Amino acid sequence: MSLATVHVPLGARAYDVRIGPGLLTRAGAEIAPLLNRPRVFVVTEERVAALHLDTLRAGLATEGIGLEALVLPPGEATKGWTQFTRTVEWLLEQKAERKDIVVAFGGGVIGDLAGFAAAVLRRGVRFVQIPTSLLAQVDSSVGGKTGINSVAGKNLVGAFHQPGLVLADITVLGTLTARDFLAGYGEVQKYGLLGDAGFFEWLEANGPAIAVGDDALRLEAVRRSVQMKADIVARDETEQGDRALLNLGHTFCHALEAATGYSDRLLHGEGVAIGCALAFELSARLGLVSQEEPSRVREHLAAMGMKTDLADIPGYLPDAEGLLDLMGQDKKVVDGQLRFILARGIGEAFVAADIPRAVVRELLAEALLAR
Repeated sequence: MSLATVHVPLGARAYDVRIGPGLLTRAGAEIAPLLNRPRVFVVTEERVAALHLDTLRAGLATEGIGLEALVLPPGEATKGWTQFTRTVEWLLEQKAERKDIVVAFGGGVIGDLAGFAAAVLRRGVRFVQIPTSLLAQVDSSVGGKTGINSVAGKNLVGAFHQPGLVLADITVLGTLTARDFLAGYGEVQKYGLLGDAGFFEWLEANGPAIAVGDDALRLEAVRRSVQMKADIVARDETEQGDRALLNLGHTFCHALEAATGYSDRLLHGEGVAIGCALAFELSARLGLVSQEEPSRVREHLAAMGMKTDLADIPGYLPDAEGLLDLMGQDKKVVDGQLRFILARGIGEAFVAADIPRAVVRELLAEALLAR
């Protein structure tokens, strides 16, 4: 199986996303051209370190590259001030220089945190993303969004800081739990829903095989997802327009994540999947699509064994008004107004403002009643 390369064309900040099997074992050859000296600073977490750090170390050593590693606790709670401060201070203790490379080696939490640390360290040092989850490979590792969570909400503190390279090793996806893999799939299906009906149809046909481990199909799913994101980021790097489409499902998702305390009650990709289903349901209630469209979205998610609605989230949730208040903390709020990504059909998403609060409240209230 050959490697695929997606180029992210951002002028002086352009970079490649390399996708395929065995990239950890050839990490040295991939990263060496970027180095000023044969040493990298790896930020990772306990689960990834136990599974893959030795492989990465050996892959770098083939090119004479040494690594220093900081191993953080796993989970969304790591993506906050405490571990962020620890990471920055560790990099300073290690005497990481501006021309050095910080390697974000993990899922979305590590990628966002380590990327933000690189963005602020010495006013910006270079970094490489080596995403180890499906969600990170198709979404958070590409596009330069970095950041941490605040008590006020998710991703409210951060910076745009593009990586110098992304290495998406398909092999490591085989070590994910079924739940973690499907959470990442929540972001994959989002790309079809927002801008490529043909890709969504391809996923309807191939999703089950992707889930059980077909590496060739996994590579193609990651490649097509990354290509769509790269195209959008190239048009709108700092989310002034088209890039907002990538937030399909996220206004609902971020409120649900806050409501569940950023815990394993709801993984990010699960929230995205539920959020996409709710966004299509909201679109139907506003007369933008037929009811067949949200039903088709839910049918595909259900066929994949994924969460599809609020009823699938265990434990307490706030009432509809409480969820609306959490949405008010979202970064996509403009002049106090919520913006939703809605759709005129599968593959036809758009940014919408001035959505009647009462319609959203009714949708949430009915979804809560079904729990």
